[in-house]
Amino acid sequence: MFFSGIADEAGDDIETQVKAQQELGWKHIELRNISGVGVADLCDRAFDQVAERLGDAGLGVSCFASQLCNWGRPVSKHPDIDRHELARAVPRMQRVGCRFIRTMSYPNAGWPEEEWKQEVVARLRVLARMAEDGGVMLVHENCDGWGGQGPESTLALLEEVGSPALKLVWDTGNPVAHGQDPWQYYSAVRADVVYVHVKDGVREDGAMRYTYPGDGDGRVREVLADLLDGGYTGGLSIEPHLAAVVHEGKAASQAESAYERYVEYGRRLMDLVEELK
Repeated sequence: MFFSGIADEAGDDIETQVKAQQELGWKHIELRNISGVGVADLCDRAFDQVAERLGDAGLGVSCFASQLCNWGRPVSKHPDIDRHELARAVPRMQRVGCRFIRTMSYPNAGWPEEEWKQEVVARLRVLARMAEDGGVMLVHENCDGWGGQGPESTLALLEEVGSPALKLVWDTGNPVAHGQDPWQYYSAVRADVVYVHVKDGVREDGAMRYTYPGDGDGRVREVLADLLDGGYTGGLSIEPHLAAVVHEGKAASQAESAYERYVEYGRRLMDLVEELK
């Protein structure tokens, strides 16, 4: 088991993101946005600079937190958007030795349930074939989209797509935000979980209040204990949402506070894992 983090929650630029990982003593980083631009959307020169900086710092890339099929891309959007993003991402993943790229499965746009499902499955099959050809793996997050409605739809998506290049990233906080039972959901899908996003929180008056790991209702302690008992060797990647929530358009208002909270979050996760051991 190793630690990583979606480091744009520590800071906007790559220098701050690298600094946060180094302060925590971590050897991995998860890339999402660099100076406000998605990792697959960076120009070649900018990505070259990021790759060189990570190499100099000795940081491996655990995952690309891409925009594939995400909350901002309902099923009514043209599928080429995602195909083109994955086509740009794969050679960059190969360059930095990154195996996983996060995907979701398209929020609905008022389509009938069966039509929504069939379109999602068809699109993910294409993306999974692209991933197979590129030697990388799509990891589906239990978040917005047809496959994130609960354990039944998640497992059905894996079965219907039927590709070894599609597995799961388990996000500990999302079931709380979506009104799902975190432990029931996790228990049903854990055999296909190859990567983990750690966030936590509680719902108050219909809104999500994010907390440090283990302080919310995401059953973080139980999930981590189960992973340890099962010999999990994959990544635990923090996504604190304490100072910034990218998908809600909430940027960190104070850079210093965002950095400090991110580092504190990482330390608390390490302490929790050590305690559970």
